[in-house]
Amino acid sequence: MNALTNFLYIALPYIAIVICVVGSIYRYRSKGFKVSSLSSQFLNSDSVFFGSMMFHWSILILFLAHLFVFLFPGLVLAFNSNPVNLVVHEGVGFMFGLAALFGLVWLFIRRITNERVQMVTTGMDIFIELLIMVQFALGCWIAIFSRWGSSWFAADLSPYLWSIVKLNPKIDAVSNLPPVIMAHIAIAFVILGLIPFTRLIHFLVAPFHYINREFQVVMWYWERKQIRDPNTPWSEARPKNN
Repeated sequence: MNALTNFLYIALPYIAIVICVVGSIYRYRSKGFKVSSLSSQFLNSDSVFFGSMMFHWSILILFLAHLFVFLFPGLVLAFNSNPVNLVVHEGVGFMFGLAALFGLVWLFIRRITNERVQMVTTGMDIFIELLIMVQFALGCWIAIFSRWGSSWFAADLSPYLWSIVKLNPKIDAVSNLPPVIMAHIAIAFVILGLIPFTRLIHFLVAPFHYINREFQVVMWYWERKQIRDPNTPWSEARPKNN
């Protein structure tokens, strides 16, 4: 068990970081135009919006929350010292975790049931979505049965993660956590290492410059409903608005 624990919480983090950094750079330099989410929204936009919004906003907020606890554990512990703050903090975190899980399940069902989306789906898409679903499910389980996670994250996991950053891993606290939490940590590193091989890489090229870009006027010259209708026969000439 000691050998496995050492691998998962000492070796695996560094392996995942190296693969993520080197693999992402290589993929961007060799296949830059394919570094995207390969969005399938245009294939079936009606059923994707709700699940996509829930998933993306929730995972963004959860990521920033985890990052904040990692960077400022003292502030988090001070905030949580008030029982009301702690309960609200935990409740909001659980709500967003549940929303992210629900949104991803929504998207996954769409991916495996919609014939048009299946045409652009790979085995890695299925695998990474299932893995992330497991990760969210574990997170919700932890929020319910291993309560006050933001506090013990700040007290135990934050020092461990900082020890990884400082190249001096200290896993005593991590190795004594419940198995479900240890699995949650290990899967996070696995997901990190898989980023260069999946659609997840698209967040590295997110178009943040659009925020300050001036509005663009788009003139749609094609008949959108007819083009998006799967029963419309294929032709080189697109149906036009008359």
